[in-house]
Amino acid sequence: MSTKSILIVGSMAFDDLEFPIPVTTRTGEPRTIFEDVIGGSATYASLSASAFAPVRVVAVVGRDFPEATLEAMRARGIDTLGIERADGLSFRWRGRYHEDLAGRTSLETQLNVFQDFRPRLPADYGTTPLVLLGNIHPGLQLEVLEQLEQPEFCVADTMNFWITGEETLLAKLLRRIDLLVINDEEARLLSGIHNIARAAKDILARGPKRLVIKRGEYGSIYFDDEGVFAAPALLLEQVVDPTGAGDSFAGGLLGYLAERGRYDHQSMRLALVHGTATASFAVEHVGTDGVASLSRADVAARVARIRTLNQIAAE
Repeated sequence: MSTKSILIVGSMAFDDLEFPIPVTTRTGEPRTIFEDVIGGSATYASLSASAFAPVRVVAVVGRDFPEATLEAMRARGIDTLGIERADGLSFRWRGRYHEDLAGRTSLETQLNVFQDFRPRLPADYGTTPLVLLGNIHPGLQLEVLEQLEQPEFCVADTMNFWITGEETLLAKLLRRIDLLVINDEEARLLSGIHNIARAAKDILARGPKRLVIKRGEYGSIYFDDEGVFAAPALLLEQVVDPTGAGDSFAGGLLGYLAERGRYDHQSMRLALVHGTATASFAVEHVGTDGVASLSRADVAARVARIRTLNQIAAE
């Protein structure tokens, strides 16, 4: 069976990042502040997914977004026809990471051209079998679904802001997707339940057929009507920038499913591990450098490490 294609809708942006300890640049200079770093959910996810499958992207960038980045994406087989270049500045986020890199403080968000973003799918994008709806307004996520012709598998991400501010639209979205990917804080907020197992049961009752709850350095947990699977994070000696970890995880997960062509419980377990492996590359470098040239063989090697890490010895 040939590998299926993926449609990714989300943000493409600049990130200005402040880290608690110096990070060595490509020129050997140690710095704690990095500006104009290429980021955005669609950027991370598409670069990650392209290690597995053909990818199409729908996003908006400003006149300041480098053409070289789009060319590099096309060189990886990513279709950029759906990326609109608007007359304005690109979306920009500035954040400061805490000492443990697990928490961060948002210092500034400039929506710029992203404020008026209305995703419009090129004609042939509507038949794409796998879809990733990045963390954008649930109303826009629903607009994308209206432009699709019965996708085989649809994944959505969301965040605290939409959970508390757009309950009605988010509830409608949950009834139309196959998989929701959120973190543990978002799962507790969405369900109103602190216990993760009970929170997951509540969320699945709201519509999505499957649920992944990300737990940062503690890995992730998958839930569906056949059971539960926990995938640990890969132990790394160097963690530099967690900014794109979640989006790279989602891109790797969906990329593996596109390659496998099945969405059963066993395939989802394997997809979770491949998403974990993909995300591990993202956090080792600032910005998208860790996934910009990621190969399928690179991911396979890390999956093997995860298998070894979790092998239980026979009694």
